[in-house]
Amino acid sequence: MPGPSLDRIRAIAELLDHPELTYPSVHVTGTNGKTTTARLVSALACAHGLSTGTYLSPHLRSVNERLSICGVDMTESEFAEEYTRLVPYHERVDAFEGRLTYFETLTAIAYLWFADKPVGLGVFEVGMGGAWDATNLILGDVAVLCPIGLDHTAILGTTVREIATEKAGIIKEGRVAIAREQRDEAMTVIRARCEEVGATLALEGEAFELDARGQGVGGQSLTVRGLHASYDDLFLPVFGEQTARNAAASIAAVEALFGRALNPGAVRATLSGFRTPGRLEVIARHPLVILDGAHNPDAAAALATAIAEAFRWERLHLVIAMFGDKDVETVTGILGPVANAAYATPNASPRSAPADRLAAGLAAAGVDDVRTFDSVADAVSAARVAAADGDLIVVTGSLYTVADARPLFTDPEHG
Repeated sequence: MPGPSLDRIRAIAELLDHPELTYPSVHVTGTNGKTTTARLVSALACAHGLSTGTYLSPHLRSVNERLSICGVDMTESEFAEEYTRLVPYHERVDAFEGRLTYFETLTAIAYLWFADKPVGLGVFEVGMGGAWDATNLILGDVAVLCPIGLDHTAILGTTVREIATEKAGIIKEGRVAIAREQRDEAMTVIRARCEEVGATLALEGEAFELDARGQGVGGQSLTVRGLHASYDDLFLPVFGEQTARNAAASIAAVEALFGRALNPGAVRATLSGFRTPGRLEVIARHPLVILDGAHNPDAAAALATAIAEAFRWERLHLVIAMFGDKDVETVTGILGPVANAAYATPNASPRSAPADRLAAGLAAAGVDDVRTFDSVADAVSAARVAAADGDLIVVTGSLYTVADARPLFTDPEHG
């Protein structure tokens, strides 16, 4: 596998005459909350009349989901057309710089498609890390740093400081960095990076913040103090404090991009219509079923806090599948105590942890009723059979787990 380097993506971008530099851009990194934040930034920009391309990862069902313009996904024919245009340049880079990775290829397609449309703004979610991520050729007029914790430690580093150093690499010279509240080690790194490159740092709790939050039917009410104005009477139909705080950061990011306050009506409309599949997503009722891609300790803790705050249940049924290179024991230790019954399984990825490893972690966390299954579909089916109307089913551990489970509730053939 090619090592961390911008050489290959830079080579193909140069052959294409740097399409990624033809539009302003917002760059989003962090350990958790990147996708939600990128979607919100894009939706807010679109609501203010700016044609905005969004590049996310990973996808839940189709690779086309990763690329969209104002909420409309790239079509298969558009994907094929852009890939066909890319092939001769791809082959040239493969021959002289080494083979482009899957992610580098998708990133090059995003660069090219956004320029071809053309968009007025590109919003890019980092695939992994920051400094060496293939997305890091963009202008990065605004960098958004969601909370940074331990994940991908074999690649990014074994300490928060090391990981933050990699992620802070998206902060560009003379630009703006919007930073969510961070661990001290991460904040030290972010401040140092901003000073090094002369970037303006806007911190949660100082330059902007979530002023107030209340639970509502189907979501939460918010008041946000932005960089240039306050926005009240907001409703976000997604649960969890972290999601609400990401919404505040997204508002601040778009304010920073525009250099002014946003239209309050557009902000309200954007948040009230917001959806983010696989992130505290209520996918079914009677019994209530929630899908969430939590795959590391921080995300698991946020999930446990959010469901305890927003929902009530008689028994909680936890369906979980995780990758083997994740901190399975810590995540099961966090989620196990909230579960009355657990259903451990691999997901469809070959990187999945064995069901027995998950089951052992859940049992160690005090879950008496733990069963193992061969697939997410089998585990979900068993949970649905066992759950009463007043129960809660939570499907989690990875976005790949969510991708396996979601069609069971959304496709007619699954009933």
